[in-house]
Amino acid sequence: MKNWGTEFMNKDIAEVLITEEQIRQRVKELGEQISREYAGKEVVLLCHLKMDFMSISSYGDAQKTSGIVRINKDMDSSITGKHVIIAEDIMDSGLTLSYLTRLLSERQPASLRVCALLDKPERRECEITPDYCGFTIPNKFVVGYGLDYKGYYRNLPYVGVLDPKVYEQQ
Repeated sequence: MKNWGTEFMNKDIAEVLITEEQIRQRVKELGEQISREYAGKEVVLLCHLKMDFMSISSYGDAQKTSGIVRINKDMDSSITGKHVIIAEDIMDSGLTLSYLTRLLSERQPASLRVCALLDKPERRECEITPDYCGFTIPNKFVVGYGLDYKGYYRNLPYVGVLDPKVYEQQ
């Protein structure tokens, strides 16, 4: 039986792409920028966490997008006339966010922007880019800092490239 502690998971990382300190610094910078730009405005932060959120997916259990976007849970409050920032962990194909921004635009927010920690423009399948971007990364399968593979690796304090031997064996 595998011990899924951080030490074990570190062995499955081919390379550390973004360190914990780099993430901490960039998140601070993005937070300061967004705070300045939205000072005094009512902002709704829409994310896939435990705030007001929508749960959407185009991946299911796969590594590649299916191209079909599914809404698993809609928002509980109205965004009409409010400034909305979609917080996204990683932008790759853009299909999910393109769909989501079209859907949310119909709800008449005052503004609608996307903030992505990671952006993989090489994988883009539609015309969308984040308004705020933490890091632009190459087309590699990454985990850590909330990103997982089959529920594992998300607790790593950095973003790392998962060794292909881990998922190619599946």
